[in-house]
Amino acid sequence: MEWLIKHWWILVLVFLVGVIINVIKDLNRVDHKKFLNNKPDLPPHRDFNDKWDDDDWPKHDQSKKP
Repeated sequence: MEWLIKHWWILVLVFLVGVIINVIKDLNRVDHKKFLNNKPDLPPHRDFNDKWDDDDWPKHDQSKKP
């Protein structure tokens, strides 16, 4: 167990290499051309802050105070 205390970073590197290899395998399975041909349309943008948008700006129709 003493070797584990001294060389724990090797196990971390082996784990990270395994994760990277699995990510590369999964990314190779992705068919981006098929997705781009069948991609869904974006929904229209809805502005939920429209009630408060004008609150931040001063109103120009107010009469100037002396």
